[in-house]
Amino acid sequence: MAHNIYHNPITGKNSFFSVKEKAWHGLGQIIQDYPTSNEAILHAGLNYTVEKRPLFTTDNDNQLLFKNPDADDYFDDFVPSVLVPDYFANVRTDTEEVLGVVGKDYQIVQNIDAFSFFDEIV
Repeated sequence: MAHNIYHNPITGKNSFFSVKEKAWHGLGQIIQDYPTSNEAILHAGLNYTVEKRPLFTTDNDNQLLFKNPDADDYFDDFVPSVLVPDYFANVRTDTEEVLGVVGKDYQIVQNIDAFSFFDEIV
């Protein structure tokens, strides 16, 4: 059974934590006390920000090269040149990983802001 827990290649850690119990599939961090939202974000590896960045694609000439399996070296200097209007890529700033594609009206909520309301509950 797949655990579907994100493994951060930069930190070498899995984005998961558990309080006093064995972590899922033996992955993640086990902590002794219930954390604040900020501590939970750190333990879970969610202490990154997300940016909404413009989305681009290839022009006709570059698309032909893109389809060529022998053009691997070309992509080292490749710069997409056609802006995709009204669409953006949400990108993790720590790993440069694209999390998804969104429309122009999408508003990002950072992890620190999304989880801080838990502090008043616990």
